[in-house]
Amino acid sequence: MNLRIPGPTPCPDEVLEAGARQMLNHRGPEFAQVLRTVTDGLSWVFQTSDDIYSISASGTGGLETAVVNTLSPGDKVLSVSIGSFGDRFGSIAAAYGADVEKYALEWGDAADPAEIARRLDANPGIKTVLVTHNETSTGVTNDLETIAREVRARDRLILVDAVSSMSSIPCPVERWDLDVVVSGSQKGWMVAPGLAFIYMSPRAWEAYGNSTMPKFYFDVKRAKDSLAKGQNPWTPAMAVYFQLEKAFELMRAEGLEGIFSRHQAIGEYARERVRQLGLTLVPTDPARASDTVTAVWWPEGVDGKAISTRAREEFGVVLGGGQGKLQGKIFRIGHLGFVSKEDVQQAFDVVERLLADAKTAV
Repeated sequence: MNLRIPGPTPCPDEVLEAGARQMLNHRGPEFAQVLRTVTDGLSWVFQTSDDIYSISASGTGGLETAVVNTLSPGDKVLSVSIGSFGDRFGSIAAAYGADVEKYALEWGDAADPAEIARRLDANPGIKTVLVTHNETSTGVTNDLETIAREVRARDRLILVDAVSSMSSIPCPVERWDLDVVVSGSQKGWMVAPGLAFIYMSPRAWEAYGNSTMPKFYFDVKRAKDSLAKGQNPWTPAMAVYFQLEKAFELMRAEGLEGIFSRHQAIGEYARERVRQLGLTLVPTDPARASDTVTAVWWPEGVDGKAISTRAREEFGVVLGGGQGKLQGKIFRIGHLGFVSKEDVQQAFDVVERLLADAKTAV
């Protein structure tokens, strides 16, 4: 099976085997060593000297962690959304009582850092900006470095959904001066779903001290205090930690620059195949097209659902579909984590063949 959705993503055999290890005492010294190895690996990828906190949850649980640990009910928040997951981030903040101002763009567009700056200048009461680095529903990567520069110049907090970017494309949390950054194990980390990863800057910890949103399971201070003892606050998704321990061996062997270069090259290849097929990318600005997932419009009059079904049943290629307002209108090919050019080439070869069949049928 060639699984080409943007998450969960395939895992190397040795990573899958590592996850089959016998359980350990999650309060004992053996697991403490696994947790330290994984935490050090996370800090390496996030490019920080600080610890990264791991919570047994989905990426969405990580986003909820970011919100409840830094905000209070009534806080004014600017929610920057370029797709489904940007909408979700803002909805989480609203569910906990934040006063959310939406900067929502057409799906396919990237956020304009100058417009974010303008909105912050126009509303000095906004305390925090929520932004998605890489929007998998549209295949668009925001210019996070520039956005962060505008936010920090105005002394606001920036919370980042890096679920589908961290570990695949550059997102150096300290160099870009980010505050809270979230990722999830099921994306570019080459392991199974089950863990969310949280970075907290010193400013974020200061905000934690003032936050009054309710929190218990997602209280990041509990994770911090437990990590100091070599533990998680709650029973962890232990098999995923075992997988990560092995995955970091593979990632360190390739090196961060090697990982980033591989994803960039595969992303460029995917976009070139789209051009060769005469299809249209969902991103309106090709310069902001993602290196982890390519989103493509189905041609007019083509039954994309039928093609996706044939791709899976006849060729073992699983394409991603459209979400929300894009359902049935686009297909997505994920290329993050454990992926090669050949994996993506096979997926596009199958799409090309089935589109030709559809054209012949007409």
